[in-house]
Amino acid sequence: MNDSKPKAIATGVYCLEIGKGIRASNIYFVQSGPSWVLIDTAWPKYGQLIKGTAESLFGANTRPASILLTHIHPDHSGSALELARLWNLPVYVHPDEMPLAAEKLIPEYFNPLDRWLIAPLMGLMPRRVVESKQSEARLADVARAFDPSAGVPGLPDWECVPTPGHTPGHVAFFRKSDRVLITGDALLTVNINSLWDLLLKKQRVSGPPYISTWDWQAAKKSVAALARLDPNVLACGHGMPMTGTRTAHDLRAFSDHFAT
Repeated sequence: MNDSKPKAIATGVYCLEIGKGIRASNIYFVQSGPSWVLIDTAWPKYGQLIKGTAESLFGANTRPASILLTHIHPDHSGSALELARLWNLPVYVHPDEMPLAAEKLIPEYFNPLDRWLIAPLMGLMPRRVVESKQSEARLADVARAFDPSAGVPGLPDWECVPTPGHTPGHVAFFRKSDRVLITGDALLTVNINSLWDLLLKKQRVSGPPYISTWDWQAAKKSVAALARLDPNVLACGHGMPMTGTRTAHDLRAFSDHFAT
């Protein structure tokens, strides 16, 4: 069980880190008026922890206006099915992410980890074992595509920023009024591509994990798009959120380097 507590990182925005070490990932509880939404759901089997944390923030028997995913990878969507059933809610994703909701291997969506490890391993497993694992994480019955140009479900004061690259339908969320940016894995504040930086939890603006990124060139363009937003708060899928006057400067500097 994870013993971390939710941390307020901006008005009505709370970050909870779930998991330890290389398995640590962030989820976000975001208030909007009298309601709130959940952004990302961490690894599988954390539904009750997330539900309990929500009740500690918003009161007993609370439930979100919506469940949003930045993308469908097990460290971000793992507990989505459990929570969708607990709260009787759909899970919203970008339309280009919907093919991943079936939890089947799709060659055109492969990242290096899929290509070099996951697909070969699954090819060696008995078919019934593969089908059982896929059904445990299958989001097809609860996933709903939303139109990113029509606003963010449950968050009328936020906008959706398409950030393909890490996955085809990856998105970020931006609140323009105070320039809070929730990036998923399009952009991180810990360098997951360096085991040393990851173990030390060294805070620095970094790109997505190479090993699980679908299209590296698209990922670079998405980082550049996020840098143009000049955020005051940078809240990522991994790493401690960054705040303060240097946040936008550090992001622009990283983007300029990353694009080359």
